Amino acid sequence: MSTSQTTPTQPAAPATDPRLLVRQGGLAGYLEEFQRKIKSGDLGSLPVVIGLILIAAIFQSVTGHFLQADNLTNITKWIAGPGLIAVGVVFVLLLGEIDLSLGSVAGVCAAVTSVLAVREGLNEGLAVLLAIGVAVAMGALHGFFFAKIGVPAFVVTLAGMLAWSGLQDYVLGKLGTVNNINDGLVANLDTYFIGDGDILYAWLLALVAIAVFLAGQLLDARRRTEAGLPARSTSEIALRTGALAVLALAGAYTLNQDRGLPLPLVILLGVVVLTDFVLRRTSYGRQIFAVGGGIEAARRAGINVARVRISVFMISAGLAGLGGLFIASQQGSADKTLGGGNVLMSAIAAAVIGGTSLFGGRGKTWSALLGILVIQSITTGLDMVHAAQAIQYMITGAVLLAAVVLDSVSRRTQKSSGRG
Repeated sequence: MSTSQTTPTQPAAPATDPRLLVRQGGLAGYLEEFQRKIKSGDLGSLPVVIGLILIAAIFQSVTGHFLQADNLTNITKWIAGPGLIAVGVVFVLLLGEIDLSLGSVAGVCAAVTSVLAVREGLNEGLAVLLAIGVAVAMGALHGFFFAKIGVPAFVVTLAGMLAWSGLQDYVLGKLGTVNNINDGLVANLDTYFIGDGDILYAWLLALVAIAVFLAGQLLDARRRTEAGLPARSTSEIALRTGALAVLALAGAYTLNQDRGLPLPLVILLGVVVLTDFVLRRTSYGRQIFAVGGGIEAARRAGINVARVRISVFMISAGLAGLGGLFIASQQGSADKTLGGGNVLMSAIAAAVIGGTSLFGGRGKTWSALLGILVIQSITTGLDMVHAAQAIQYMITGAVLLAAVVLDSVSRRTQKSSGRG
């Protein structure tokens, strides 16, 4: 009788997610990871960055002065209003929803501010706070009907768009226009340069941004190492920080060739950084992504879905109200057309072009900044060559369609690679 010996089978090593692997091999390692991301549909901000480079190169070759400091400074000022609205759009899109009322909310906020400050004589700073409070209340109302009553967000915000547009007309009255207070708070939003053009402030902002980024990268690497998770190497952190330093210092140099550091750019960057921190570094931000990724799964995880939804619509409306004040500052007044036209479409297009998914659960507030840079660069370049507005709309629409197609293809590729 033979005794059979069985060799115990070793458990198979679990497959490692390639996204968690520490990059090795220097440049070859980066190229390998880049190829993996492209194959899996994880394009990130690459298409937008390439698009910005192409736009700048094309219009510079056509006009000869697109990249001059004064033109680039103007672009950084003009993106503030629609850019702030676009940041709010990102929050809503992360839920997989849409808010069609933001243009009207921006108009109401500007109208309420102007009427209270100019016609009623209220302190302008207090008028701004009250108007933004009104905008946040509008967002809370949208969120309530959506989250508590169950009315689709598209219908709720479409109704809001119509209702708030009527309110805007009512508040402004028969004249329909209220000019900004000369050298007042709203008027200075678009015209003020930090330090009255002192070049120190642009350099200081660039250096602070570099230092904060480096500190954040080192802190994140240390925490991941202490938790036993793969972390970025010192060389990678140095490379990323160096790339940011080149961009930040080049931007500071360009601004200082004109009038220095514009206030609209500082506020927009501040809002983008703050909201990015909220989304990526707080439990509330993770709840937003969870709700956008799957409502039922979020509920089972103990997330108050209704609270998250209502708060997101409040944030988007508040940012739209702030954006409306910048638009009023740029045009010199609050009127019945503010927030109309292509303001809403530009904000939505900016968020999508920048890389935020229309299907929810994926996006960054930085995408709003990149997207609005694309749209404003196209608009400015076409204005410089005296193209008709119809041409601008068609080109912007084509870019938006390309971004949506890219998003759909990217999601399909990620699903096929097991990451969707």
